[in-house]
Amino acid sequence: MKQMSFGLLLAVQFLTRIPIPLQIPWNKTTSRWAIRSYPLVGAVLGSILTAIAWSLESYLPLAVMTFLILSLWVWLTGGLHLDGWMDVADAVGSNAPLERKWEIMKDSHVGSFGIIALLFLLAWKTLLIYFLLQSDIPLYSFIFILAFSRLGAVVLMINLPTAKQQGLAWEWRKNINQKDCLFAIISVIFPLCFIPDLLYLLPGYIVFIGLFGAWVKNLFKGSNGDLLGTAIEGGELWGLAMTWIYFSFVTG
Repeated sequence: MKQMSFGLLLAVQFLTRIPIPLQIPWNKTTSRWAIRSYPLVGAVLGSILTAIAWSLESYLPLAVMTFLILSLWVWLTGGLHLDGWMDVADAVGSNAPLERKWEIMKDSHVGSFGIIALLFLLAWKTLLIYFLLQSDIPLYSFIFILAFSRLGAVVLMINLPTAKQQGLAWEWRKNINQKDCLFAIISVIFPLCFIPDLLYLLPGYIVFIGLFGAWVKNLFKGSNGDLLGTAIEGGELWGLAMTWIYFSFVTG
């Protein structure tokens, strides 16, 4: 139980900027529990966003609420995954050979493709959050969107080869296996079974993970931290879009 708690806190420290005033040990057991806890951390972040939206929706104009939710979203993660999104965009936009793509992703400087990709990502997120807050779509969908996005990163981490035997992705991956993937999946699927109006997320994310994994394997031959961060950002945008489409056109 202690190692499980340490693993959860380790995941919170790594994936968020929520202050944890403890020195969490990094070892094989705590790192495995941290990976298993990725979706749970996403659910915690989604719960915070949902609570803020529920508490303030009657007091703030819709546009202000939208920007507040997006700002809090970015602040809670410290822009960690946005950095990966920009690095991958620079690498893909370069049309360079594979080894050069890896060098571009490692470069700390952000290029024009990364900036453009960031602007479009945040613009689409802003628009979709606005639509969700404006309609009668259940706000707790944020909880599962953020949870599924991080579950996708776990599935990809375990099932894709790492590009190099170094870096954060390799350090996380070398101690985990399919059993850890199953733990992470159950933590999302089990509670979703009690919320049938959000079951559309399950097939939607299966499609996303499959397509994104195939794209990474074809273009990069393996994963790294930037690509997994991109999976999280892309998964969040995918979830917002699915939610808007489902409640606006399928059930509406």
